[in-house]
Amino acid sequence: MNFKFEPTRSFCYRFARYVALQEIQQKPEVMNGEPFRLTELIQTVIDKYLTIEQQQTKIKKAQSDRVDPVHSIIKFVASLLTKDQKIFVNLGNGLFRAETAEDVRDEELEESALEDGDETSSEFEGWIYAFTFPILVNASNPFPIKIGKTIGVVEDRVMTQCKGSATFDNPIILGRWKVKRVGPTELAIHNTLKARGKWRENVPGTEWFDTTINEIGSILRFLAQD
Repeated sequence: MNFKFEPTRSFCYRFARYVALQEIQQKPEVMNGEPFRLTELIQTVIDKYLTIEQQQTKIKKAQSDRVDPVHSIIKFVASLLTKDQKIFVNLGNGLFRAETAEDVRDEELEESALEDGDETSSEFEGWIYAFTFPILVNASNPFPIKIGKTIGVVEDRVMTQCKGSATFDNPIILGRWKVKRVGPTELAIHNTLKARGKWRENVPGTEWFDTTINEIGSILRFLAQD
């Protein structure tokens, strides 16, 4: 562990995410796909790094009189991250197992290959989509729009990208276009908008542009003429 113990909830979060879950994923029984009880394995990692006194240290919850021991907070955070990020397959009743090849759908493999820039997958037929958030919409001027690609369901892809976003708004899908070569098409749209100075460089992600649906549509119509 490359950070020191601190009696804070921030420490518990970092320990759960970067120590406990990382080590659990490397355990032979987990890698072999055997079912395991998550809280029990988390406790073995806690015992490895923290003394009993540190584990029992009580931490007050913000804006509350409630206090919880460090070991309980770590287990709660690790369980929450596991379920939210689907790190392991949830078998119910506190049991989990590592994901195997049988758990991965063909669509997910293709989507992953597409994201990794695989040359063959970039030639797939798919969807170009554009979305934003309600607070960003401007009826009369260009506004921030994220332009992406998928070979699956647009709604699923957008929700996956928005998971963990700092905004509490639900995304608005502004448009979707079926194209024959989804990888090169997305790249052409991005490069065109970058050449026009529309790329928003200083924001998380690389696909946000100050543009409009009409502008995106016109670029796609031009590309369709080739």
